[in-house]
Amino acid sequence: MNHVNLEHAIATLQHGEVLAYPTEAVWGLGCDLRQAAAFQKILKLKQRPIEKGVILLSESIERVEPLLADLDQTIRQQVIDSWLNAKNNQRAQTWLLPIHADIPQWIYGDHDRVAIRVTSHPLCQQLCRGFDNFVVSTSANPAGLAPARTAEQVVDYFHDQVAILSGELGDSPEPSRINDAVTGQIIRA
Repeated sequence: MNHVNLEHAIATLQHGEVLAYPTEAVWGLGCDLRQAAAFQKILKLKQRPIEKGVILLSESIERVEPLLADLDQTIRQQVIDSWLNAKNNQRAQTWLLPIHADIPQWIYGDHDRVAIRVTSHPLCQQLCRGFDNFVVSTSANPAGLAPARTAEQVVDYFHDQVAILSGELGDSPEPSRINDAVTGQIIRA
């Protein structure tokens, strides 16, 4: 099992490799959003079509600000408040936001929005802050199987094909709720 500490996890992302890490509810697979080869490896590991897109994880609202610029002020504030009040929410909140020119098309797939979550998980915050960019986030599981809830499950699914950031899951009982900031629609309740 290839367990790494935070410093090595950041280096893993910087070197274009795939990392498994604990999130608010389940284990995630991530990489540098700019590294097409690493992204393709995630899709292959998960047996996931590129058309589906993935979530981008951030440690701060400041990093997400450019993606919020085109939203109505009321909606923008609702999105920000959901992230600021994350500790009071039962689940993490992911928002579908207007596409920004800096986000590669493979991240959002066939969609006309990009999925963004400002994480409340302390280790994920440290990872994003240390990496100094968004981190790709998709559940650590092959298609059709339940998302990994332990590091051991990650190993069962992917063997030695990913580095594993040592840490614990957050307290959320389910993966993030996904809301469309443009239409107001709830995509995943």
